[in-house]
Amino acid sequence: MKPQNDGENVVDELAPFAYDLPQEKIAQSPIEPRSSAKLLDATGGQISDRHVIDIADLLKEGDLLVVNNTKVLPARVKLFKASGGGVELLFLEEEEAGIWKTLARPSKGLAKGTELMSSNGELAVRVIDRIESHLDAPVRVIVEVIDPSVIESQGSVPLPPYIKATLSDPSRYQTVYANRPSSAAAPTAGLHFDELVLSALSKRGIEIAQVELSVGLDTFLPIKTNKIEDHQIHTEHYEVGRETWERISAAKRVVAVGTTVVRTLETVAKTGQLEGRSSLFIHRPYEYKVVDLLMTNFHIPRSSLLLLVDAFLSEGRWREIYEHGLANDYRFLSFGDAMLLERGM
Repeated sequence: MKPQNDGENVVDELAPFAYDLPQEKIAQSPIEPRSSAKLLDATGGQISDRHVIDIADLLKEGDLLVVNNTKVLPARVKLFKASGGGVELLFLEEEEAGIWKTLARPSKGLAKGTELMSSNGELAVRVIDRIESHLDAPVRVIVEVIDPSVIESQGSVPLPPYIKATLSDPSRYQTVYANRPSSAAAPTAGLHFDELVLSALSKRGIEIAQVELSVGLDTFLPIKTNKIEDHQIHTEHYEVGRETWERISAAKRVVAVGTTVVRTLETVAKTGQLEGRSSLFIHRPYEYKVVDLLMTNFHIPRSSLLLLVDAFLSEGRWREIYEHGLANDYRFLSFGDAMLLERGM
């Protein structure tokens, strides 16, 4: 019998997107004030160290800054079985009115029809389906929300698993322009904006447009396949107003604040649909159609977000930028510092 291939000859296409990220480089709390975070300026041939408050000086009159105005749900909710056992639900997305996709801990024993109570003993949700995991992703539990107030009244804002510290002020995991609660995670590049930055941009003649993409937790996960094309990209709901899209189309330069804005705008350009679900997986050799500049945080190794950044830059430039950040005490990931990038540079 011919021996099976044990995988030793499989090429790991994600290996070039691995880098060593020491734990001490992962920011555990947001910096104050918001706009005092570092900003790595890579819009020219040389890298320079700035701060977010300087971004208005790095842009030009006529640039259009596009932000994601989604608000993070207080999506982590402790509920109870009839037996008294506790279950923590993480509400990911409302698929239709009153029907939510969630993660449950523990998920074992949550069969279809299981009812979960709030802390006051009232019926809160009913399990209506389970989605078994792909690869080693956790099981998704679909629930019908009987008491819609349970999320707002008893939920807490979930933080990424690499943040171990307690957040004393939950508003610091929201952007100052957050609007409709629909996300399980924050569009983190926008966390750096405060009234000082917004005022400086306005004085510079730089307008701001708002779009919405509901951020899911899968956006932060590393890719676990060897082949890039084998990765099953997550999908997220997005919405862009018609007037907003007209402004974006007419802008001299479009500056996306965060990778969620990138996915939204490039999805609209590709599909022609102003609302829907984005399943756009951006990686080299993707050709950007809308976004000219990108402000974003530093991302985890081997992630789809890092591939998106790589495709935005000249080949190999992302590593130079990340090595500079690591060597110059930049803070990484959700509560970390930011960078400003120019397409093709």
